[in-house]
Amino acid sequence: MSKYAPEVRAVATDALARLRRRAPGAIEMVYDNYNALVIGFSPNERPSDALFSIALYPKYVTLFFLQGASLDDPERLLQGGGRHVRSVRLVPDASVIDRPGVRALIAQAIADSDVPFEISQRRKLVIRSVSPKRRPRRPQSK
Repeated sequence: MSKYAPEVRAVATDALARLRRRAPGAIEMVYDNYNALVIGFSPNERPSDALFSIALYPKYVTLFFLQGASLDDPERLLQGGGRHVRSVRLVPDASVIDRPGVRALIAQAIADSDVPFEISQRRKLVIRSVSPKRRPRRPQSK
């Protein structure tokens, strides 16, 4: 995360702390890909079982629900039109995660999961991939 601007890094660090409280026992999988740094939360090390993730971009951080299209979203907080994934941008900061509607989405994603989180399991961070080529991690100067 050190390659990102301090304000993006601060939102991401805060988001991670908030999500760790909401998903104890999660395995955190890191993907440093071409477009973004992504940290996914899964009950195990299978990427297909991941429930949500945060992605750091040069100017903002986004919370993704990997099965967001199937979640009940009465407040219409989720953005995106893909077959599965929906997102919530963490603007102005990570406190968005603690809003009742977002908390409900997180709880619903966990409850709907086929594989439960093992609450007694220690948090584990797994580096899944690092792309050799990446877009700049800070906004381009004009």
